[in-house]
Amino acid sequence: MGLSQALSTAMAGLRANQASLALVSSNVANAETPGYVRKTTNQIQTAVGNGAGVETVGVNRVLDDYIQSQLRTETSGAAYTRTRANFLSNLQSVYGDPNSSATIEAAFNSLTTALQALSTSPDSQSARTGVLNAAQALAQQLNSTSQGIQALRNSAETGIANSVSTANNALTQIAKINRQLQGYANQDAATAALLDQRDQFITQLSGLMDVRVVKGEGNQVSVYTTSGTQLVGGSDAAQLSFNTQGTVTPEAQWNADPSKSTLGTISISYPNGGSIDLISSGAIRSGSIAAFLELRDKTLVQAQDQVDQLAAAMASALSDKTTDGTAYPPATPVPPPGTPAGFDLDLAGLQAGNTVHLTYTDNTTGVQHNISIIRVDDPSALPLKDTATIDPNDKVIGVDFSGGMSSVVSQLNAALGGASIQFSNPAGSTLRVVDDGATGLSDVNAASVTTTATSLTGGGPQVALFTDGGRPYTGAITASGSQQTGLAGRITVNSGLLADSSRLIVYSTSPATPAGDTTRSDFILSQLTSGTFSYSATTGIGSSSTPYKGTLLGFTQQFTNMQANAASSAQQLSDGQDVVLNTLQKKMDATSGVDIDTEMANLLALQNAYSANARVMSTVNSMFQSLMQVL
Repeated sequence: MGLSQALSTAMAGLRANQASLALVSSNVANAETPGYVRKTTNQIQTAVGNGAGVETVGVNRVLDDYIQSQLRTETSGAAYTRTRANFLSNLQSVYGDPNSSATIEAAFNSLTTALQALSTSPDSQSARTGVLNAAQALAQQLNSTSQGIQALRNSAETGIANSVSTANNALTQIAKINRQLQGYANQDAATAALLDQRDQFITQLSGLMDVRVVKGEGNQVSVYTTSGTQLVGGSDAAQLSFNTQGTVTPEAQWNADPSKSTLGTISISYPNGGSIDLISSGAIRSGSIAAFLELRDKTLVQAQDQVDQLAAAMASALSDKTTDGTAYPPATPVPPPGTPAGFDLDLAGLQAGNTVHLTYTDNTTGVQHNISIIRVDDPSALPLKDTATIDPNDKVIGVDFSGGMSSVVSQLNAALGGASIQFSNPAGSTLRVVDDGATGLSDVNAASVTTTATSLTGGGPQVALFTDGGRPYTGAITASGSQQTGLAGRITVNSGLLADSSRLIVYSTSPATPAGDTTRSDFILSQLTSGTFSYSATTGIGSSSTPYKGTLLGFTQQFTNMQANAASSAQQLSDGQDVVLNTLQKKMDATSGVDIDTEMANLLALQNAYSANARVMSTVNSMFQSLMQVL
């Protein structure tokens, strides 16, 4: 090897060392930078005359693609479980500490205790006041619980809006970096830095939703949801939009039909046109956005339904009055054989949402049928679904009463004409239902009407202790939904009772309720403590085929325990997901992160190589000088 060749080889070594030293310096400087991937030089051997040299042809990122992909998946899962755990923990706080007095159960028990005192001393003004104060405390506890649930739903709505904004920025940046990388032919330090930045935005996006990354040529990537919806395609990014609807209320519900939805939906729009509703298509399955959607539209809706059903059952238990129908025809005189038989029902007090219950037997099959006839004052709400009642064996018929009794009869005969039973209106507000008489195809077994007591002195123990913001709670159904929805946030104590507490005892003025009579207070106490009621499967307790049936306190304990268990399970799941995520992050750091000790060892090796090349150059320089002196 000649001196010139030796000098060229040493200079090539110095240049390679300088490039490597620059990367070591960058690695050390970014050791704590999130998302930074350790860099190394890509060097190849080159020919220098009759000798050999080295050339740096690029920069490598020390990256395990499989671990990175798994890390993104678990990042989505961790964001989902963490969001749910935080919200359910906050929901548990809304229900209150089980050991404190600020819970629905504690307020309920205080009311029953006050009622026991009233039944012991019915003439005591302080006992009456105690009942009303306890009832107000229970109503206020339900009000605050409902407000807390809706505040959490509103937070979820806000979380979706913020997440969509963050996602759009990430998508825009990923597409922008894709365009920049198209101009970089070589895998140099600038390219590697852009790849780091793009990975950071993809990781940020994976915390919001589940993503799948497909690599293309020229350092290009396409990003999809795991369901297959494209988010980024090369240099083009789709944009998400969220049409927030304002303050969330119990009545606000998301619906796949935009004309019926009262909550915001997420849509994706593409640069070349076209859009997709990501909620109705189920495109987002994980990440914080998926958690927000599930909380807003399912979990917290169910929580609201629980307290609403408690409020509705409690109000109805005290105010509902069921009256059996009068047998028709009368026993005397004895009716002729084959005379249609059934019942007469007085519908004078029937209000929207009140029910006529009918049981008849189809003698051709031997099957007994239950019919719930519900008064509806909003014709646009018809026809009603069978879910309008909790009993899975009921057939529900909604009847529009706006046209009078003749219209009611026509609607019922049209709905049940094939059942061999007939309806008629013999006079006034009387509804008559009878079998088919001589043919014997059917038998009407029972009929009753359930109305809501509105008078404080109607002659019976039933009383509207609780009202819907001053209105009677009747369970009315309109096109916009059921009166039950949001009732827990509106429930109040009857203002008439607050004005005259004696009506907690006095239920009749003609004749007057005897002094010391505890019929009404005993009725209220019995209904609250011993009455059993059925609750819809929408509460998450029981099923549609076998609804949960129990006391008001039993139902309260069921759903509060359910929420406590859900919060605990969500936290355990989040903790477990964090363990998985942290384990993967450590693996990622071990393969792609910067280890200072390793970099220092590399630095020493590079310094030694630099010194060796420098000595070669110095020696060659000395030899050239000696040759010059000889010449």
